[in-house]
Amino acid sequence: MKPAVFLDRDGTIIEEVGHLGEPERVVVLPGAPEALRRLGGSGFALVMVTNQAGVARGLFTEAAVEAVNRRTAELLEAEGVRLDGVYHCPHHPDFTGPCDCRKPAPGMLRRAARDLGLDLERSWMVGDHPSDAAAARAAGSRPVIVRTGHGLLPGSDHDPGPGVPIVDDLAAAADLILGWR
Repeated sequence: MKPAVFLDRDGTIIEEVGHLGEPERVVVLPGAPEALRRLGGSGFALVMVTNQAGVARGLFTEAAVEAVNRRTAELLEAEGVRLDGVYHCPHHPDFTGPCDCRKPAPGMLRRAARDLGLDLERSWMVGDHPSDAAAARAAGSRPVIVRTGHGLLPGSDHDPGPGVPIVDDLAAAADLILGWR
């Protein structure tokens, strides 16, 4: 079984613009492709896992989410990065009730592990929100929070909790993950 780096989409790989339903608005964050190339080249599967509550809220369709995800993958592929998997959660508890896939639940990570033969205990989750860290912990993986996107800082209302590394961006997260080995 292979280790993975699970990656939140908005604010981690691409610019955070709020509820994103238009593929033409996708902008890859500076340094993200190089960081992903380094991680993938070091033997990690790269799996994007993204909450998309805009579907539950009626702001856009699942087809729009899939179009944005496709555009993100295309832009990364143009930079030499291939995602091994892409998963999204269209739910929101206020609109659709509880689910097991919406981060902080570990459902997307566990599903990817089953689908792709991944070792969750040797895997990492990189995101910009405490729910990303909570999903990692619930799945038995290691969390890393980036300051891009929601711009988390220790002690803020979005503090992911003790022991969760907070780094500037995806490049710094890759440095941390690759240095851990």
